[in-house]
Amino acid sequence: METAAAPSAGSTIQKPGLLINRNFALLWSGQAISMIGDWLFDSTLIIWIAAVLARNQPWAPIAVSGVLVATSLPFFLVGPFAGVFVDRWDKRQTTLYMDATRSVLILLLLIISGGITVPFLAHDRLPLGWQLGAIYTAVFLTNICAQFFRPAQIALLGDIVPEPYRVRASGLSEMTANFALVIGPSLAAPLFFAFGIQWALLVDALSFVVSFVTLFAIQPPPAARSVEESSRAHFLSEFIQGIRFYFSNRILTTILISFVVVMLGAGAFNALAIFFITDNLHADPAWYGPAVAFVGLGIIGGALLGTALAKSVGMTRLFWMSLLVLGVSVLVLARQTTLVAGMILYFVFGMAQGPGNVVITPLVLHVTPRELVGRVTAVMEPAITLASVVSMVVVGALDSTVLAGFHTTLLGIDFGPVDTIYTIMALLTIVAGVYAMLRLRGVRVEPEQATEETE
Repeated sequence: METAAAPSAGSTIQKPGLLINRNFALLWSGQAISMIGDWLFDSTLIIWIAAVLARNQPWAPIAVSGVLVATSLPFFLVGPFAGVFVDRWDKRQTTLYMDATRSVLILLLLIISGGITVPFLAHDRLPLGWQLGAIYTAVFLTNICAQFFRPAQIALLGDIVPEPYRVRASGLSEMTANFALVIGPSLAAPLFFAFGIQWALLVDALSFVVSFVTLFAIQPPPAARSVEESSRAHFLSEFIQGIRFYFSNRILTTILISFVVVMLGAGAFNALAIFFITDNLHADPAWYGPAVAFVGLGIIGGALLGTALAKSVGMTRLFWMSLLVLGVSVLVLARQTTLVAGMILYFVFGMAQGPGNVVITPLVLHVTPRELVGRVTAVMEPAITLASVVSMVVVGALDSTVLAGFHTTLLGIDFGPVDTIYTIMALLTIVAGVYAMLRLRGVRVEPEQATEETE
């Protein structure tokens, strides 16, 4: 039987409104604006490098890849250790410091964009190499801040939202994140070409300011404050304690292993989606954007469905069921040859993700003692990100080398390079779902009762 965390102190469970309580309404509204700003900024940054700074240069793809590298490195260099500090520090203050820092870093990019006049710079701009270096540095540092912000935000959510309502809170956050995914990139190109990079930088910086203001207005319970100095152990001891707890917990290890297996295949979706659209669905590359939007809309619908089903189905069962449906949806998607059918399956693909995504945070908070939430989050997210990065590199290499020009027929079904990789991705996801089903058999967690029953 898994060890469950005690319900958060300092909160009384009352009949909630749509946004549960004042504190969560503030947290949710600030993050909704911040996430739209993030997606707008990330997308505009890539357009800025590709269309302006590195335009018509043979090294343009490498320049764009530099942004992705700068985004990913903090997950591995800082993420695993950030949780120790987050568990020590005041959760709300941590989020405030990180938002303030990120806002300043984004505003500093206005100097290299020419948005702020600097007298000693030729033409008010840094040389091109320095501009790219400054962009990578800013992206790297803002993502270091994110490694502290995210665990602190999850712990803060656990402090301000009573356990019976955490699935709803997670569902609202999941829907908001994917709404931002649909809106942010869609606005990036029109705003960039109409108003320039300065407006994207200002919008993203201001989004962090709005997040800061809403977080400042939150009134967390005493439990959200920092750990007493006398109760702290040596850094390495605290880090090892978090690792040991994580891998001694059946639910946490199942989530981690399942998601790592899924992401080892799911990188194919991100790396090869545009080639699947052109080669398999026989459509124009311009449909890549709408395909991503269809996935985002599907995840929003799946989040609504998962929130509604969590009580009757149980969170652990909903988790592995989501993985199985996800695998089947990719298996069917791989066989599509028309744009309409492909878009429908992209929506179903997103819909299948939603319920699984919704229950992860409530499950983590349920089985993790509050003083270990930061370290638990810092184990899971870097591992999943690493699996995704490895997957993207491997499938990109496979499609370019071993499977280049690959075509075969098996049982009357034609296979090409991309749909073969998609099929492998689907089978890995189904394997992960079966693994989770077997590992979590007899373990039931319901958001209203928050109890586990094991065989």
